[in-house]
Amino acid sequence: MAAPRIVLLHATPVAMAPIAAAFSAEWPEAETVNLLDDSLSQDRSREPGLTPAMTDRFITLGCYSHGIGADGILVTCSAFGPAIERLASMVPIPVIKPNEAMFADALAGGRHIGMLATFKPSIGTMEAEFREFADRTGRSATLTTVLVEGAMDRLRAGDADAHNRLIGEHASELGGLDAVMLAHFSTSIAAKSVRARIGIPVLTAPGSAVRLMRSLVSGGSRQSLV
Repeated sequence: MAAPRIVLLHATPVAMAPIAAAFSAEWPEAETVNLLDDSLSQDRSREPGLTPAMTDRFITLGCYSHGIGADGILVTCSAFGPAIERLASMVPIPVIKPNEAMFADALAGGRHIGMLATFKPSIGTMEAEFREFADRTGRSATLTTVLVEGAMDRLRAGDADAHNRLIGEHASELGGLDAVMLAHFSTSIAAKSVRARIGIPVLTAPGSAVRLMRSLVSGGSRQSLV
């Protein structure tokens, strides 16, 4: 039996290494295909919201992914939620958002959740998705978000240590909660730094997303998230 082909749809290259590591740890049998258009994140950072033109470009990439035989599409950028939803309605394969599985893990551990983010345009989308997920699963929850200015720029410049240090320094702003989520695939590399600062669960998206995709491709249901 052929290995399942999973297309990883990236809008920034800094998400690629974390998801590759997660597949290696969680589902090494899968065949992963990387599809990157970093102009999407560049253009998204210049706009107050997701434009129709950006959504159309995103859909084009998703349909191409289906056309090359993808058994599933895993999107690694958290700033394109509405486009992901539209794509999921257009192709007959699992399409998952970067953070939906992490949201489920967070809410399984409590109702007062924090989030550390480094890409400002994604925050509104992620907060809306978190509220929608909590409402859909019948859970009353609060979300407190801290934006770590400058960390993404450091990572893009190749200084992962500075990126991780900045995120760790801001972790103390989220004390007294039930869990803290690292908002993006790229921020998962700062997990050790954050855990050294706070004594509550620190959740990352890549591993949770891979486990969900594996379940869906194997015939599972998103009902397991609720």
